[in-house]
Amino acid sequence: MRQSMTTDPALVARRAAIALLEGALSGRGGFEHALAGPDFSRLGSKDRGFARALTLSTLRHLGPIDAALAGRLQREPPPRVRTLLRLGMAQAFWLDVPDFAAVDTSVALTAKSMRGLVNAVLRGQIRDGRPVETPDCLAPGWLLARWRNAYGADSATAIAAVIAQEPAADVSLRDPADGIVDIVGERLDGGSLRTALRGDPIGWPGFAEGRWWLQDAAAAIPARLLRPAPRKTILDLCAAPGGKCLQLAAAGATVTALDRSAQRLRRLNDNLARMRLSAEVVTADVLAWKDERLFDAVLLDAPCSATGTFRRHPDVLWNARPGDIAPLAAAQARQLEAAARRTKAGGVLAYSVCSLEPEEGEAQAATFLRAHPEFETAAVSAGEGGAPAASVTAEGWLRILPHHLAGGLDGFFIARFRRR
Repeated sequence: MRQSMTTDPALVARRAAIALLEGALSGRGGFEHALAGPDFSRLGSKDRGFARALTLSTLRHLGPIDAALAGRLQREPPPRVRTLLRLGMAQAFWLDVPDFAAVDTSVALTAKSMRGLVNAVLRGQIRDGRPVETPDCLAPGWLLARWRNAYGADSATAIAAVIAQEPAADVSLRDPADGIVDIVGERLDGGSLRTALRGDPIGWPGFAEGRWWLQDAAAAIPARLLRPAPRKTILDLCAAPGGKCLQLAAAGATVTALDRSAQRLRRLNDNLARMRLSAEVVTADVLAWKDERLFDAVLLDAPCSATGTFRRHPDVLWNARPGDIAPLAAAQARQLEAAARRTKAGGVLAYSVCSLEPEEGEAQAATFLRAHPEFETAAVSAGEGGAPAASVTAEGWLRILPHHLAGGLDGFFIARFRRR
């Protein structure tokens, strides 16, 4: 007897991928929310891995996929049909799924009235070959135009080219001297380990023992620039999910980690426990926190548009909107003011965002310095903390672009200030 669509092993993971892709394109945080949904969480580990890989591959190549579909569709199909066409093309061209399986499973998941369309479009594209994929079509046009304006045409093209690349996993070590010989990888400048391992990291060597945590190489730089050391008091603002807090605590600093999300702080506390590290964890809003302490160093990794994280979160490209940036920049300015008030005389303040948008980075730092003559830039040197030489600006800040390291890294802006 033929298996139903709900139990056919060839379809269950693809059904989950439908929910993941629709969730990813529904708005900010939609992908993470869908990962917690029943269509995904009840799958076995192999099917979860396939559904997640299929969704992320579709998002990384969404521009070329949609451009190809535009040439084959005479009118806009129902949303679910477009989702199935996108997933079918990603399977055939970027996941090495056999052509017949990519077509047949997509058709099987389509409403009967639209099966002929899905079959014809996918077979036609497979016959003509992989969609043309140029950097210009990998990013939404408005973002690419912004990057050209900010960094020049060549850099914008190089940034966009990274979108299609599946990123390697970067690991931060609790003990910098720990080689983790069981993990095959490359030690990067600054100390991060880039590994070729794939899949669920819970099963990787050293995870249960708390010897490392996942953290992009660029995301590990801001905490290093504070030069954490024993007895140094450091305030980590907007701390969850906690990678930077773990770095500071592992270096022996006395850390206070603040975030307004109790749910996200639970993950930070879980990681502290796994790593056998300690920090004072506070649930509070940066602007409303009543504690009057001053700190040797303050780290503000501010909430932002996150356009620099597209390597691991390609959905951010398709959910970002031009109108998002000004409100975020205004909120960052208020948080930076609050961070400045917590910094001791002679202390250091690091401001970072995982954004490629200058309003959230360079403009923010310049405005802060004009308003605060009691602070000066503590210039970052090439290589310091793992900073690529190409990322150091004339002002002594860091503008990390995703192509500044072979294999890619997240886009970041980082400025370090010293209170006079």
